[in-house]
Amino acid sequence: MGFKKLLASLGAGGASVETELLAADVVPGGTVQGSVRVQGGSVEQRIEGLSVGLQARVEVDRTDAQGRETEYHQNIEFHRERIGGEFVIAPGAVHDVPFTMEVPWETPVTMFMGRTLTGMRVGVTTELAIARAVDKGDLDPVNVHPLPAQEALLDAFGQLGFAFKSADLEKGRLHHTRQRLPFYQEIEFRPPSRYRGLSEVELTFVADGREMDVVLEMDKKPGLFSAGSDTHRSFTMDLDAFEQTDWAQYLHQWLAEVGAKRNWF
Repeated sequence: MGFKKLLASLGAGGASVETELLAADVVPGGTVQGSVRVQGGSVEQRIEGLSVGLQARVEVDRTDAQGRETEYHQNIEFHRERIGGEFVIAPGAVHDVPFTMEVPWETPVTMFMGRTLTGMRVGVTTELAIARAVDKGDLDPVNVHPLPAQEALLDAFGQLGFAFKSADLEKGRLHHTRQRLPFYQEIEFRPPSRYRGLSEVELTFVADGREMDVVLEMDKKPGLFSAGSDTHRSFTMDLDAFEQTDWAQYLHQWLAEVGAKRNWF
């Protein structure tokens, strides 16, 4: 092996990869389209494979040796598709590979009403396999807009006077849902004064192509009497029939029932 080939095998002077998205706006269950450009390096190289995926920044809980709980963030790739097989790229040559990649139904929402949800980071990753080595391109962010059913629930919180607080992705599983990804999204809202006993309400979506599991959790303010299982609610929405329900009224009725039982409001 010549010196240039040795350096290329170590990543110096080898082929590089860059991805360009046709549009950064996507929805769960839709597709993201783009093109991957492979730029030849200083020597001829055999490309063993080319793939694109979706990656999210996820919060992970862990317990240390002293039993203390801490949090850290981890980049988790939750979808990958192969878009190219083996080929040889000459020095300085350019090889463009267009792609259309499916967006999983559980992909977390990052946008609402034209604004980015604080705490969300989701993007397209690119991976170029060269002689048992891997060259990864930069993360190309995508804007994941809500499905109509998800937007209906988010709108309902707004109609009731709730304000968006934050959003995050939690590594773990939600029992009794159709969850397939290794993490789930929590969207947190601050309540209006009419729900004075609450500190926040958390909302989670878990969708597939037909239905969506919705998980709600209300957190009371410190000092109020203990909560019970009715501070959680889960239900299923039909993605094609969700417009038959007044979701603002549904949410208010649940909050009012629990608040009345516990003398919160």
